[in-house]
Amino acid sequence: MLKVWIDAGHGGKDPGAVSNGIQEKDIALKVSLGIKNRLEADYENVQVLLSRSTDVFLELRDRTAKANAAGADILVSIHCNAGGGKGGFESFRYTSASENSIKLQDKLHKAIMGKLGGIDRGQKAQNLHMVRESKMPAVLTENLFIDVAPDADRLKQTTVINAIIDGHVQGIAAYLGLKIKTVKEDKPVTQPVTTRDINVPSKWATETWEEMTKNGYYDGTRPGAMITREESAIVMNRLRKNILKLIAGVDGDIKELDERLQEIEGEKRT
Repeated sequence: MLKVWIDAGHGGKDPGAVSNGIQEKDIALKVSLGIKNRLEADYENVQVLLSRSTDVFLELRDRTAKANAAGADILVSIHCNAGGGKGGFESFRYTSASENSIKLQDKLHKAIMGKLGGIDRGQKAQNLHMVRESKMPAVLTENLFIDVAPDADRLKQTTVINAIIDGHVQGIAAYLGLKIKTVKEDKPVTQPVTTRDINVPSKWATETWEEMTKNGYYDGTRPGAMITREESAIVMNRLRKNILKLIAGVDGDIKELDERLQEIEGEKRT
């Protein structure tokens, strides 16, 4: 079983490049998860391991240490670029890269450009941690520019994200000589996996969320998080008290009405 290590750059408290409504860490994670899904679904004898599968922060040394300990056959670190004028795609190997790293870069770069198109900034060498400290052939890809408007517009398109994923998959498969499965596993491989920020309400729920928070049913935090039975009990009890107020009226005795309701509920249980 061949092992491919995919490193989604940045994450957690480190968003990477941020511009035009996009965070680098989110694109890197989408692409990384997509590569894992498609490689394992479409090819034989390959296992894809990830530095991160969620929005968490990892030190660079931890990323390469884990990849080295796992005995990965290759490493590909996924990033987006910034500060590049006209934008485009480029890839990096270490300044004193092995022959196999150079071959991996060539296969990846050509496959990604073939799928992505646009400006080719070339195959480059640089003293980057991810390609320097990895014991296996390693390449870092910079997939378009977050701060270049035309590139950012492309990165917002599912078809472009899929093209980036497909290019990585094709390049990795070509380098490793992977064989396509005759019968593919039943996995959702047509769309990249997406994640959401639990601290931001969905657009369709924003108005209702704000209204419920204003009325005291929720505290306004973590709108996208799963609700526990304890939390649902609190919300239901708040609703119950408001209904009692409505029944009792402004001048009604809410405490007396609540006690009577509890008596009725007790009688039903007995």
